[in-house]
Order: sequence, then C-alpha cells, then structure tokens
Amino acid sequence: MKVDVNDNILSLIDKTPNLIMSGIAQRVKQRRLEKGWTQKMLAAKAGLSLPSYRRFESSGEISVRSLVMLAFALDMTDEFETLFSSKTYQSIDDIVKAEQTKQRKRGHKNE
Repeated sequence: MKVDVNDNILSLIDKTPNLIMSGIAQRVKQRRLEKGWTQKMLAAKAGLSLPSYRRFESSGEISVRSLVMLAFALDMTDEFETLFSSKTYQSIDDIVKAEQTKQRKRGHKNE
C-alpha cells in the first residue's frame, strides 16, 4: 500500500480535513438537538434523504450543496457569507505586500 506524503503531514496537524468535517457535523447535530428536532425532521426540512443526513452526522461526509441546505433549514446561512472572505496574514511583510497590491491598478505584464 502506497502512503501519500500529505497523509503523513496531515497526521501531525491538529486540524485535518476529517476532523474539521466531523466537527461541523457535531455542531449541526447540536443545533438540531437545541431545536428539539429528530434527524428525520431536519433531513426533511433540508430536502435531504434520512440516510444521507445520518451518514453526515456519523462521518462528516456531505456535499457542499447539502451542507448549505442544512444551514438554510437551521437558519444559519450567515456563516457561509463570511467563508473564505478574509485574508489571514503570517507577517507584517504580508500586510505590506497586500497593501501594495491593492494600490496597483493593473496586473503584471508577462515578459
């Protein structure tokens, strides 16, 4: 069995894709329980099949579309409005470079 280098690197990081996905599933489950809804009720409100929703709660696996539909059903779409909207900086140099880029009116010429 071939092991991908990225798999080894991800095992050293606290936030792996699987952990993030299962964390989202647990938070959705918590919101569902706060509303007193069953899995069947939330699946129906979101337009998902019950097996698909159950798989999501147990594994975290879901399509983006279905996740957005769940957010609509739970009235929690605001989080999607801010997803990927803010840039994070690693250093002061990154901030300076970003400000210089904002001031440019045109892109680079390829020579």
